[in-house]
Amino acid sequence: MGYFDYAQICLNGHVVNDSAGTYPQYNENFCTECGAETITKCPSCNNHIRGDYHSDSVVIIGDRYKLPKFCHNCGQPYPWTKMKIEAAQELASEINELTDDERELLAKSIDEIIKDTPKTTVAATRFKKLLAKVGSPIAESFREILVDIISETAKKSIWG
Repeated sequence: MGYFDYAQICLNGHVVNDSAGTYPQYNENFCTECGAETITKCPSCNNHIRGDYHSDSVVIIGDRYKLPKFCHNCGQPYPWTKMKIEAAQELASEINELTDDERELLAKSIDEIIKDTPKTTVAATRFKKLLAKVGSPIAESFREILVDIISETAKKSIWG
């Protein structure tokens, strides 16, 4: 029988230790990538951030831990997810090539493309149409901000 360890991740989303309970000697108070504070618990519900899965019967070689976007216990976005959403929405508000309504629609679409729901494809299509109006440099900026947090469905629809 296996179990999930808990992870230690910095507030910007760098995984410090995906087995923080089993291997505490690798824990750090601050991230060596960006200097941000590290956490092991969800700020919303105080439940441990789900880490690596340990099993006595299976040995997996290589890195398979995937940075979680949302807490498995309360469903709230983790700080790194929230910061990327806010950065993308801030970028959307700065685009002069779009009307106020289009900027608002673009910002709303961001909330939908990070989740994998029935609305994801519609939001991704809308997002892609609006990005086509603003050109490659801005579209690339969105890609850099969102690539780690948008759903696979949205990734395929927007960036192929």
